[in-house]
Amino acid sequence: MVTAAPPDTWTYALRLPHDPRAARVARMTVRAALSGHGMAQALDPVELLTSELVTNAYRHTDGPASLRLTASGDGRLRVGVWDSSPHVPAPFDQPPGVPRNGPDRGAGKLLWFEVQV
Repeated sequence: MVTAAPPDTWTYALRLPHDPRAARVARMTVRAALSGHGMAQALDPVELLTSELVTNAYRHTDGPASLRLTASGDGRLRVGVWDSSPHVPAPFDQPPGVPRNGPDRGAGKLLWFEVQV
């Protein structure tokens, strides 16, 4: 059986070392992917938000991170950044340090955002 993805569906994944240059590498990857797929109109906000997630992963963990860009066929772009810390940031309406529900499992976490392009 052969499966086919819609023509506007694609995914890029990139492993980022724990390095201060990781945010720059992530921005360059976003710029190349979005420009190559005709999504330049979404470049500025996606590049900024990606840089923020990767910078936080670098600043608040000691391990590597991973970047994944996924475009769906319906015009949505999801950008996820996985890092090696199991600690989930506090919601905006709670002060830092408030315990999160559930035990820390040590496997890291994935933070993501989605934009309509």
